[in-house]
Amino acid sequence: MRTEPWRGTAATVGWILLVTAAYYTGGRIGLTQRIVVDGAHVTPLWPPTGIALAALLRLGPRIWPAIVLGTYLVITSISPFDWTAVGILVGNTAAPLCAYALLRRARFRTELDRLHDGLALVFLGGLLPMLISATAGTGVLVAAGSLPTAGVWGVWSAWWAGDTMGVLVLTPVLLCVRRPELPIEPLRAVEATVLLLAAWLTASVVAHTEMSLLFLVFPLIIWAAVRFQLPGAAPCVLIVSVVAITAAIARDGPFAGHTLFELMVNLQAFNGAAALTGLLLSALVTEQNNIRIKVEEACEELEEVITQLRSGRPR
Repeated sequence: MRTEPWRGTAATVGWILLVTAAYYTGGRIGLTQRIVVDGAHVTPLWPPTGIALAALLRLGPRIWPAIVLGTYLVITSISPFDWTAVGILVGNTAAPLCAYALLRRARFRTELDRLHDGLALVFLGGLLPMLISATAGTGVLVAAGSLPTAGVWGVWSAWWAGDTMGVLVLTPVLLCVRRPELPIEPLRAVEATVLLLAAWLTASVVAHTEMSLLFLVFPLIIWAAVRFQLPGAAPCVLIVSVVAITAAIARDGPFAGHTLFELMVNLQAFNGAAALTGLLLSALVTEQNNIRIKVEEACEELEEVITQLRSGRPR
């Protein structure tokens, strides 16, 4: 696990403020797509969880105050801060910290260049630790009487799915943002641009037609994962997920005519399948490419040794 060096208190405070701003901005964007489930506001994709986990993986655990401050600002922007908000704040802070601890224990690499890393991010970074935030949030709402007991399952599942999707969809995008390696091949740049535009256009069409054609985006995700690995697959998944969420909130296309529960199940199943396809396939392709490179290097070294032995010269 590699973390960026912390150079003094000023640098630490600067990073905390920057992550706080990103967390709050992500929260405000997520709230624009919120839906009401039994009086509780939930979002199909909660970007702050992905931002928080990516920040922890890149900057280390000392960035945790940014998660607290960001959560506080998001909560106070929509409701007064009371004891129920404290429970939500604790859950939203503990979940990404738990995810970070589990990933570190699993020797997760932010390059996501092994299938092991992809599986770890899915299960140890998303599915498992986000149970904490969902359980804490619904628990305090029930205890405060703001959520009827009959609506616990619906709110809990929507909360958990939204936080998990934030990790699976947004964290890979942020982890693959690095300094561009120049020079960039013009043809590959054109191919990547065409791919992203095709993903947006295809998702926009299939998400707003009554026919069930959402599966047509998967060849594009596979194309991105095979050709560009994570830097191509992650933005592609983000694009199709955002388009699908927008259509679902509007009850348009294949999401029309369904109950809220059915809508959430269909949406999260699609987003989850898209994220898993892009993440795991790109990690697998990267791992296989690295293995091929190592084999080629070993063959070159062996050829050099054989050549030296034939010439009678010691290596």
